[in-house]
Amino acid sequence: MKTYLNKLLRHGELSADETRQILLDITEEKYPSEQIASLLAMLQFRGVTIDELIGFRQALMETRVPVDLAPYKPIDIVGTGGDGKNTFNISTCSCFVVAGAGYKVAKHGNYAATSVSGASTVMQQHGVVFKSDRDSLLRSIEECNMVYLHAQLFAKAMKFVGPVRKAVQFPTVFNLLGPVINPCQPSYQLLGVANLEQMRLYVNTLNRLGIRYAVVTSLDGYDEISLTSGFKIATTDYEHLYRPEDLGFKTVSQESLYGGDTPEKAAKIFDNVLENKATLAQTQAVIANSAVAIKVMEPQKRIEECISIARESLESGKALKCFRKFVEINR
Repeated sequence: MKTYLNKLLRHGELSADETRQILLDITEEKYPSEQIASLLAMLQFRGVTIDELIGFRQALMETRVPVDLAPYKPIDIVGTGGDGKNTFNISTCSCFVVAGAGYKVAKHGNYAATSVSGASTVMQQHGVVFKSDRDSLLRSIEECNMVYLHAQLFAKAMKFVGPVRKAVQFPTVFNLLGPVINPCQPSYQLLGVANLEQMRLYVNTLNRLGIRYAVVTSLDGYDEISLTSGFKIATTDYEHLYRPEDLGFKTVSQESLYGGDTPEKAAKIFDNVLENKATLAQTQAVIANSAVAIKVMEPQKRIEECISIARESLESGKALKCFRKFVEINR
């Protein structure tokens, strides 16, 4: 570790092999917490490189509880979190809209970092029990097109850095890793990020990993397509800047996406969306993100067609039916 710290002090960069080995060594408790904290602080101050991120990811994937869902070619819809906007569970709602449209979804999620309700929070509000056994996961994705992978059941190495992350009280490289360590290694990903700098980091990382993707950000700092401003989409094939009106949506206020001040209120908004009782702003945001996810899997379709598919899934009740079946299976 002294070698790695001195390298960073000299403004050097760590290789993917080095960061992989660092995390594997951390899981074997080879380093004192003070050295780990120093490493995380220096990486955060300078900014993590693609190689460093990929090395940490590789170690996490090597030590994970594996899940083989490759035959289903699922998509993961996830935001980085930490944008401080406390929106309702847009990504999780979108998962069920996409699953209701007939596509396979493998959502990787956790409790919230900065908002009231993360994906795991809203799942628990509905009585969902998190599972990691193969039979339960396969039944879920086969019978309702949706499986939920609660991060804490699968990323075993994370528990070794948990105390240090809590002690340092600032974001670290491990906050960036969550969206790219889905244990099933999905075929497709829709990833929401809070700014253009993060977008560049993840685009380059996902290109290296060989996943078909769309990375989205709203220009006013949301880690999803919020429709509160213009937004950018970067995919495997293209990059484009949109206004909400370009896709037939209305620009909405930030207040209209507020997720409530309790998990119970956030769950109620979630239910309203899937029951087609939500506000226009809430419904539009979910349809927009769902449509881009569908576009990732069906690149030959025009985005307008993908919007129609997402809207039909929601308005017909297919998304709600999918969610209710999911809850029934995962109690």
